[in-house]
Amino acid sequence: MSKGPGLFSDFGKKAKDLLNKDYSPDQKITIYSSSFSGVALTSNVANKGGLSSGDVGARYKYKNADFDVKLETESNIVTTLSVTDFLPSTKAIASIKLPDYNSGKFEVQYLHQHASFTGALGLNRSPAVDFSAAIGTPSIAFGAEATYITASGEFAKYNTGVSLTKPDSNASVILADKGDSIRFSYLRNLNQLNGGAVVGEMSRRFSTNENTLTVGCSYVVDPQTLLKAKLNNHGNLGALVQHELMPKSFLTISGAFDTKALQNTPKFGLALSLKP
Repeated sequence: MSKGPGLFSDFGKKAKDLLNKDYSPDQKITIYSSSFSGVALTSNVANKGGLSSGDVGARYKYKNADFDVKLETESNIVTTLSVTDFLPSTKAIASIKLPDYNSGKFEVQYLHQHASFTGALGLNRSPAVDFSAAIGTPSIAFGAEATYITASGEFAKYNTGVSLTKPDSNASVILADKGDSIRFSYLRNLNQLNGGAVVGEMSRRFSTNENTLTVGCSYVVDPQTLLKAKLNNHGNLGALVQHELMPKSFLTISGAFDTKALQNTPKFGLALSLKP
């Protein structure tokens, strides 16, 4: 485990990743390459709902600085510069998506042994201000986050939560949507699943009295193959298989099914990630 409570955005992240990461109805191919000069190149081609898109990105790392540039098919250019430890335990991130000059954003993260803080400011005339804080230890942490809109003088969101972490399990409770929803999640690693895990998540929205219960699991078939599945109380079933074709190159096939409406066509996704 880490030496501090981590960021508030990481509360419940392991459970969320098991239930959501790599599940996609789209078709996507990603190719990575790198050079001796330290420049890493990434190419993505995706088909989403019959529409094709793609991007080409480059990343250069020098000492404690990372510089990323990505060119999208919509003629957008996304640039990100991050610098780690320019002050002790501090990371700064600046980003902008051209040609929208109002999309600029500057963020600072501070990680301490017993606390963490983040602050982000939009680089425009009426910026939104994001901030979060967490206090505690690697085993138990309390935190909160909020977004303040300077143009209206109102809070767009405020969430709070608690995270409990052990070497083989993780639990979190998040009160979100300005107190209108609450989410409980629990993940446990099991040796019976060869290093896989089981997860349960229950959420409730008070304004609509809607409850959602989702359970999922991952199973390591062998060092190169991973199986995942999830099901919620609304009858939505998801499953995927991910296989490492060669070191750091993966083929992922996923599917989504509505078990309460079997006449609907299942949705399948395919992702190929190659790193020669």
